[in-house]
Amino acid sequence: MERTLTIIKPDGVAASLTGAILARLEQAGFRILALRRLHLTRAQAEGFYAVHRERGFFPDLIRFMTEGPVVAVALEREQAVVELRRLMGATDPAKAEAGTVRKQYAASIERNVIHGSDAPETARQEIAFFFAQADLL
Repeated sequence: MERTLTIIKPDGVAASLTGAILARLEQAGFRILALRRLHLTRAQAEGFYAVHRERGFFPDLIRFMTEGPVVAVALEREQAVVELRRLMGATDPAKAEAGTVRKQYAASIERNVIHGSDAPETARQEIAFFFAQADLL
């Protein structure tokens, strides 16, 4: 079994998509290990997305991720990272495959409803950012 992290971003939470997205994850075989709703501070968002600090979109990303509550979710299943990324779809919803979360719900490449870890190593770091080991049931 592998673990990964997803975040339902502020646009998804504001549009009341949390339940629908969580249901899609469970239907796809993901087990929810831990779930947390929070409003990221600027410092938290900058820390989480530090890998993108030098990119031109960083200020907009931080502004977006702090505009409202998010839902962070630790997930588990076989090949969790790859399977979550397949279910999410391409970052740009215009390029996402039919049936993916982003194709169905995302408004744009910037406001794309959901985050998913990009590798098992990243998933471990991202899960630890939001959850203590004791939180992971």
